[in-house]
Amino acid sequence: MIGEQEVLLTAAEVAKLFRVGPKTINRWATEGRLTIIKTAGRHYRYKESEVKLLLESFTTKAKPIKKDEPTK
Repeated sequence: MIGEQEVLLTAAEVAKLFRVGPKTINRWATEGRLTIIKTAGRHYRYKESEVKLLLESFTTKAKPIKKDEPTK
């Protein structure tokens, strides 16, 4: 990965993607769901690639309803 840098997101940016509050993101990080990157100014950042993987794991794909099947 020479020349490529990981994009880092703030808790607010991550929270917007998940539609939760920033405190929830910080809690997930302390629980080990996300890796915390601390900046020189002591702010927390999160790897975009890791956030996308977590978001994908939370996303479920709905099964399409066939016209022949009764709905529940």
